[in-house]
Amino acid sequence: MLRFAFAAVLNIVRIPPSHESGNIIPSAVGLQLCYEQVFHHRCHMNKNESQNSASSSATQQPVVVVGAGLAGLACAHHLNRAGVPVTVLETADAVGGRIRTDHVDGFLLDRGFQVYLTAYPEAAAMLDYDALALKTFYPGALIQLDQRQYRFADPWRRPLASLASLTAPVASLSDALRIAQVRRAALKRADGDRDDPQITTHAYLRSFGLSERVIDRFFRPFFGGVFLERELNTPSSFFRFVFSMFARGSAALPAEGMQKIPEQLAAKLPAGTVRLNTPVASVAGDKVTTASGEVISCRAAVVATDFSTTARLLNAPQPYSWNSTTTVYYAARRSPIREAILVLNGMGRGLVNHVCVPSDAAKPYAPDDRALVSVSIIGVPEMNDEDIDRNVRDELAAWFGNDVTAWELLRVYRIEHALPVSPTAGSTTGRPAMEDGVFLCGDYLEDPSINGALVSGRKVAEAAVRKVSPESQSVPSE
Repeated sequence: MLRFAFAAVLNIVRIPPSHESGNIIPSAVGLQLCYEQVFHHRCHMNKNESQNSASSSATQQPVVVVGAGLAGLACAHHLNRAGVPVTVLETADAVGGRIRTDHVDGFLLDRGFQVYLTAYPEAAAMLDYDALALKTFYPGALIQLDQRQYRFADPWRRPLASLASLTAPVASLSDALRIAQVRRAALKRADGDRDDPQITTHAYLRSFGLSERVIDRFFRPFFGGVFLERELNTPSSFFRFVFSMFARGSAALPAEGMQKIPEQLAAKLPAGTVRLNTPVASVAGDKVTTASGEVISCRAAVVATDFSTTARLLNAPQPYSWNSTTTVYYAARRSPIREAILVLNGMGRGLVNHVCVPSDAAKPYAPDDRALVSVSIIGVPEMNDEDIDRNVRDELAAWFGNDVTAWELLRVYRIEHALPVSPTAGSTTGRPAMEDGVFLCGDYLEDPSINGALVSGRKVAEAAVRKVSPESQSVPSE
């Protein structure tokens, strides 16, 4: 799942108009500036010597990537593999961008509930799954309806359990058959077919004849958790991509937290490539200026931040908005679920969208004698932590009984910029974007997901290599 926060989901950004235009210009501004400096300050050299010195100096200048999230790290990785010097500047104290994990009293708290989808093709080519020690979730969900839970299982992986699901007041036999049609269409999309991005996910599901009951009780809480909006207004092209990833793989957590994913990418880079705690003030095609006033000359600049930060750095419009989420973490003496599965709010009322116990999937998320309970809310309520806690406990008492009163509140994360809203998600042109000679990089330029961030990083690296090394046409494959 993406950023369930699945958002990645989770994971789980998109483009303002300023990011949509601009062709790649094969200029050599850095080379020319370097030549001029050599000519004026070393006039005793002959013409050929000056040109050679200028070329050598320009070759030593790096490509500067602003942002050490997944897209920026992927871009740097591919540039490094192509033999292009690269420097990554990151404002925060660690890599990861929106994928961060905090250590609190022996618990691992991802900043917003997130999961990783093992079927992501780009990510599978770049990541070492064994090293991440991925722990998977049950393929399906429990649907909470009033004071009872109903299992809704993936019939292709849990066929016997799925038969029992037909007796639950969630989906009819007709719905089950139509979900099979949705699955086939999603797999077709993953193989290259794309539909009209203007069709919403809800309209798309209705076009298959799915009942409002199954949409309300399963699709809204499940995919609403991915998209961070229960209305299912997200473009159907992105829905089909996400559905296909669930169909082809599993939702999982790295055993030691989601931040292990960007950390693994960063570890592939030469020592000193990533400079943390280095905020950037401005970016141009041939130089990047840090907040401290340091000017770094470069052969190309890549802005790999979220689109709001990108708009600020480049003084560009920011026409899109963000979907937000709130994650509430509790420490419990025992798991209220006792299996690695999501419990979805199928009633359509209340704050809580879904509940999960990450330590049921990956034990290191909690101390041996405790369980970590994750509660996801779509949006950011206008309440303080105490009011959110009280309302969540009141709701969950009907789900899990009075044990919730003994849970210890660990932390409330309000993620305002969790997943960007784009009318064309999942329908990209594939052309790397530029703004005023600066490459733009991020999952908002692709499917807004972990996979999309890595794809964007690779595409921009390929374009940057073509700019700074015209003789090179591509970066080496993994």
